[in-house]
Formats: sequence, C-alpha cells, structure tokens
Amino acid sequence: MKNEAILSIINYQLLMLYRLFAIALCLLLASCQKLEMPQGTIAKVERAISGQTIEVISTADKIALLEQIRLIGIDAPDLKQQPWGEAAKQRLEQLIGGKKVLLESDIEEKDQFDRKLAYLWQDKMLLNEQLVKEGYALASVRSSGNTKYQERLINAQEWARLMGKGLWNPERALRQTPAEFRQQNQK
Repeated sequence: MKNEAILSIINYQLLMLYRLFAIALCLLLASCQKLEMPQGTIAKVERAISGQTIEVISTADKIALLEQIRLIGIDAPDLKQQPWGEAAKQRLEQLIGGKKVLLESDIEEKDQFDRKLAYLWQDKMLLNEQLVKEGYALASVRSSGNTKYQERLINAQEWARLMGKGLWNPERALRQTPAEFRQQNQK
C-alpha cells in the first residue's frame, strides 16, 4: 500500500514536470515568432452568433450594415454540440465585451457562405488564438491560403491539449470534431 502511494506521488510529479516542460516549450516557440502589428479595419461587434462567427456593424458607404465575420483558422463546436458549442459562444462574447475589435484579413476574404473571413484582435490579443488556447475551439488546418497565424493556432491547441483545457478536458472531452458533427448532422 505504501509503495503504491509513493508511486502515485512520483507519477503525479512526473506529470506536472512534463506539463511544465510543455508550457516552457510552447512559450519558447511563441517567443521565436516574428511579432508584427496587425493591419485591418476597426469594427464594433454587435453580437457573437457562435464560437467562430460574429456580427459587426459595418459603415461601408456611410450606411450602417450588419456583416457576419467568420474567424479564420479555428473550428468551434456547433451550437447543437452541447455543452461545448454554447460555451464557445459565451466565451467569445466575454472576450469581445461589447468593445471594438480589429479585423485582419488574410489571402481569402470570404467563405462559401459569403461571410467575411478575419483574424480578430483586441488589446493586442489574437482572439482566434485565445479561443483555441482556452480549449473552446480547435485549430483548423484547411487547404485555403489563410495561414498567416496557423503556427500560433497549432501551438495554442497543443498547449490546451496538454493542459486538458476546455474540450480537451479528459473528464468531458469532445468526442467528435465540429466538422465531423456537422457532416453527420447535415440535412
């Protein structure tokens, strides 16, 4: 019994050491990336539609219009994919907090649903990356040319996975990717 307790403590300490090493490695990788000031347009967010889509007030041609923006490089759970879908939407709403955001485009400007594609910045924080890092969305590696922050998103996902954050929590992990869920539930 005593040996089992000691082994359990050693295993726990090794796991913590492994996690600390993984965090240090992710921080090192992130610090090696070239920091650029994002360029784009400032917009007022009206609401979050899902964990990966927002609605902003666009003032093109001096007429206020609502425009849907799909966050580049992430795949958040569908709203029907509970509890993760609603949690991702709520977290995006918290991050936005009714403030203005910077919308940064990449190579492809619109998706197949005619939504504008953008990286979402607020107070020097890439919100796409933050959602992945906290385990509310997956990094989406697609064949499109929108890869400017792909490495950052992949590193954030690896960190969330190692730390058991959000949909990577081993006690209630996401069993089906958002893409698989949508494919299976198409009508």
